[in-house]
Amino acid sequence: MSTAAQVASGRVLRGYQQWLPDLSLGLQNLLLHRLRSLLTMLGMIFGVAAVVSMLSIGAGARQKVMAFIEQMGVRNLIVEAKETTEWQAHQKIRKISPGLSFHDYRVILDDVDGIVASSPRKRFTNPKTLPKSQQDPPAVYGVNPSYIKIAGLHLVQGRFFDQNEENRGAAVCVLGAAARLSLFGASDPVGQYVKVNEQWFRVIGVAGPQLSSQTEVAGVSTQDLNNTMYVPLNSALLRLEDSYSGVRDEIDGIYLNLRENAETPAVAKVVRAILDASHHSASDFSVVVPAELLAEQRRTERLFNAVMVAIASISLLVGGIGIMNIMLASILERTREIGVRRAVGARQSDIIRQFVVEATMISFVGGSFGIVFGFVMSRLIAWLAGWSTIVTASSIVLAFVVSITVGLVFGIYPAVKAARLDPVEAIRYE
Repeated sequence: MSTAAQVASGRVLRGYQQWLPDLSLGLQNLLLHRLRSLLTMLGMIFGVAAVVSMLSIGAGARQKVMAFIEQMGVRNLIVEAKETTEWQAHQKIRKISPGLSFHDYRVILDDVDGIVASSPRKRFTNPKTLPKSQQDPPAVYGVNPSYIKIAGLHLVQGRFFDQNEENRGAAVCVLGAAARLSLFGASDPVGQYVKVNEQWFRVIGVAGPQLSSQTEVAGVSTQDLNNTMYVPLNSALLRLEDSYSGVRDEIDGIYLNLRENAETPAVAKVVRAILDASHHSASDFSVVVPAELLAEQRRTERLFNAVMVAIASISLLVGGIGIMNIMLASILERTREIGVRRAVGARQSDIIRQFVVEATMISFVGGSFGIVFGFVMSRLIAWLAGWSTIVTASSIVLAFVVSITVGLVFGIYPAVKAARLDPVEAIRYE
């Protein structure tokens, strides 16, 4: 071993030898005043638990929203009609706009470059079904066969309808996961029939589970995509009756899938311009760009994390003040001890290290318990409120590092004050 390496290893060994007695002494002092130590740790425990649990709530909510946006397809554009069932409001809009229509769909296909797949949509809600639905009636989506590619549907049984069935308006349907359970329970639905209003549809497939947002996302409705029936668009238009047909647009949605090298925001601007021209700027539609939503959600995530950490760190600040208060009180109790140590040769740095170690140990133990408590709180919140919570490694590390830092910062002043005590006066202190 080289001389330099020997010197370095010697320094490391001396460092350990200096810190080990302080660690042992600090542990003894904390155990000697168990109740006081526990009460001091409570601020750190609750602070760390607040950081972990709040970040877990935020992480769970963001993951669901971001997964829902990604499911919408970052290469997709979605046009949603803003419909109303009020006759007066409908008439007011119709004076300036014809509503979303097949004409809009054809113009978009003719004038917009980069579209590789597309589908209009006609949606029917709250239909009468037989078998009777055990939950809310499934929504019926009339779409083209290309919808399966655009929406990224995964079929777990059977198949999706083809272009031939679309052209002749075949009475076939594909059930969402929740619709399948609500209508047929555990039995195999493929080959069976569902009566929607007055029309029978043969089930030819079952789609796998999909994510659904609990709140409206940029104009996309909160419809449960699992509680859905997909039928050929022509079949929906020819066979299904709608009690609100007088106040409905010809179609209520358009799905567009773009090629890989297409500039999604630029295409969205063209689509908006086309629809604004034909609708005379009536604002009776919205163009949803999942790629833009995903980027915005990521920016929001960073801001949300910063705000949540700042709010939860207030608890840690209160805990740090408690540590400083207890350490200052401890100095008064141990003034004679400090004087004796100084009299037998202890340096100011030794006294500082002793009290900093004690403050850090309080933060370390409190932070450890806080992480466990925060994990339990996040699971309890998920169980009681039905929210999705995710405890991430980054939130644990962040909360733990902040707690240790708070202990160090608020332990330095009492340690310096203790080190500056006059040894003679400290020994004489009663």
